[in-house]
Amino acid sequence: MKNLLLAPFNKAPFEHIETDHFKPAFEKALQDARAEIDQITAAKEDPTFENTIEALEFSGAHLDRLSSLFFNLNSAETNEEIQQLAQEISPMLTEFSNDIALNTSLFQKVEAIYQLKDTLSLSVEQDMLLEKKYKHFSRNGAHLPQEKKNRLRAIDKELAQLKLTFGEHVLAETNAYEMHLTKEEEVDGLPEGAKEAALQLAASKGKEGWLITLDYPSYIPFMTYATNRDLRKKLAIAFGSKGFHNDKLDNQELVIKIANLRHKRATLLGYASHAHFVLEERMAETPQKVQSFLEELLEKAKPAAKIEFDELKEFANQEDGISDLYKWDGSYYAEKLKQKRFDLDDEKLKPYFKLEKVIDGVFRISETLYGISFKEVDDVETYHEDVKTYLVTDDKGGEIALLYADFHPRPGKRGGAWMTSYKPQYQKGRVNERPHISIVCNFTKPTKSKPSLLTFNEVTTLFHEFGHALHGMLANTSYPSLSGTSVYWDFVELPSQIMENWCYEKEALQLFAHHYETGELLPMDLITKIKESANFQEGMATLRQLSFGFLDMAWHAKDPSAITDVKQHELDAFKDTLLFPDTPETCMSTAFSHIFQGGYSAGYYSYKWAEVLDADAFAYFKEKGIFNKEVAQKFKENVLSKGGTEKPMDLYKKFRGSEPKLDALLERAGLLKKTG
Repeated sequence: MKNLLLAPFNKAPFEHIETDHFKPAFEKALQDARAEIDQITAAKEDPTFENTIEALEFSGAHLDRLSSLFFNLNSAETNEEIQQLAQEISPMLTEFSNDIALNTSLFQKVEAIYQLKDTLSLSVEQDMLLEKKYKHFSRNGAHLPQEKKNRLRAIDKELAQLKLTFGEHVLAETNAYEMHLTKEEEVDGLPEGAKEAALQLAASKGKEGWLITLDYPSYIPFMTYATNRDLRKKLAIAFGSKGFHNDKLDNQELVIKIANLRHKRATLLGYASHAHFVLEERMAETPQKVQSFLEELLEKAKPAAKIEFDELKEFANQEDGISDLYKWDGSYYAEKLKQKRFDLDDEKLKPYFKLEKVIDGVFRISETLYGISFKEVDDVETYHEDVKTYLVTDDKGGEIALLYADFHPRPGKRGGAWMTSYKPQYQKGRVNERPHISIVCNFTKPTKSKPSLLTFNEVTTLFHEFGHALHGMLANTSYPSLSGTSVYWDFVELPSQIMENWCYEKEALQLFAHHYETGELLPMDLITKIKESANFQEGMATLRQLSFGFLDMAWHAKDPSAITDVKQHELDAFKDTLLFPDTPETCMSTAFSHIFQGGYSAGYYSYKWAEVLDADAFAYFKEKGIFNKEVAQKFKENVLSKGGTEKPMDLYKKFRGSEPKLDALLERAGLLKKTG
């Protein structure tokens, strides 16, 4: 089969790709990208913004496309062959990245332009691009002597491989675990849909009874509804001990190595810690500011969380005589208490949230707000039959984007939900290249008797990822590295988190919350209850998120060289946020993919940071009307379309007129009432 990856492509040729096409394609793309860099450095003319900064920006475009395609496959449809290839390709890319960052003659040209920046009459976007390119060099070792440059290369190469191995271990642990149940009483309490899915899974593997796995659509219902406490404990420990078994898939040593290498890298570059290095390019700016932010929220949330936890303990005691509440009891009794307090549970809601209707709903909301339309198309190649594709157009019929959507779990797909891009938006000459965006989730699959019906939590997850997708699809900038979600990490969650707000609004729910069998609209009393229950146990939920932020900073804001015990280090980080007793068999860090495999190291706080932005921003929508065209247009113009072309706070103030206020989050979360 002809290797279509060897040459530039527009739409990803998924159905024509063989795994062995990737390596030669990467080798050719790297060769071409190196030639483009050589051309810039060898130019005899004086360096200019056009022949150096813009030329550098558009170099390696084919390599970037190839990388986004390959690494998303490694997350969404992987196998041993692809994982092995990733271990070979990652060091090649790291080496190339270092070759650019540590290229002295290239840096000299960039620096020469940077010194003249005030005389060049650059646009705001050009100025930001120059700043970004210069900092890429200066922050990544361009000033270092050769010996230190060599050390930096070695660290980066090792880090790339360790992060991949970490993720492979987590995926292997997730796929390897099955809880095989054969007695009806063992699945007592499980909703019919969850039981049917477990029955089908067991049958597909030639087994009698039911199979429960660590995939979210299997794990969450069991932890929420299964009456058998011992089995909940067994499953919770399996879930919480991924990478923590002192075997070949153990991640403890990897975690310590990654943290230490990141610290060494940062100090080599002149920073006090990895967090100091990372946060220099974030809205939060310093570890001290992050710590203060987390501690301020902790002070506000902890009293509320304690009240909620005591209520939950008292309730569990009244219900079942349980005096000590453990992690495997949390979701179970929280759901029972929620049902009692609000007469609301996910099983009542799920029939109103058929996946296809929710997709249609998020499309209609986006159409109303931003004037775009979505049409499912079947002439786009995909990497799996589950993947749907949509053409996105503006109100004049012009193409805005291509959207891929992949909704269900399978063995070669990692857990969680994410948005990615197969092609960035940018403008070259008179052509505005439109983006190809993908959202990937792990929602309950349809069964023989039922379509895919979402829990309310899955509905908000879909809206969240779709918010990221809108940030990518509505991008309208000149340069790919400033386009879409290429923004400061603590700003990137604003478009995603603000979208979740529409899930709680009657006007929005009426567009898509219809019973999958009768077509009946979600009853008004259930809409009211969704709204009322939005802040249920918000103090506990806030404390949980803060605990992850504290753990992240504990790994990355100080010298980690004295850490020998991963579990003890974690307990020290959690000391102010713990509600449930610790479970010695479990460890968060060894499966904390966000910070040890993904891009959230020294950045997990950004979820809460962005919640402050989104609460403040949505308060503006509420004030003017949640479908107010004027507010939506301001959000589109100043946030969604602008990417990283200006500083985030400047963009936010252009949208909102002022900086965000923490009180907007506390008020929405109901924490002001509980703490006085």
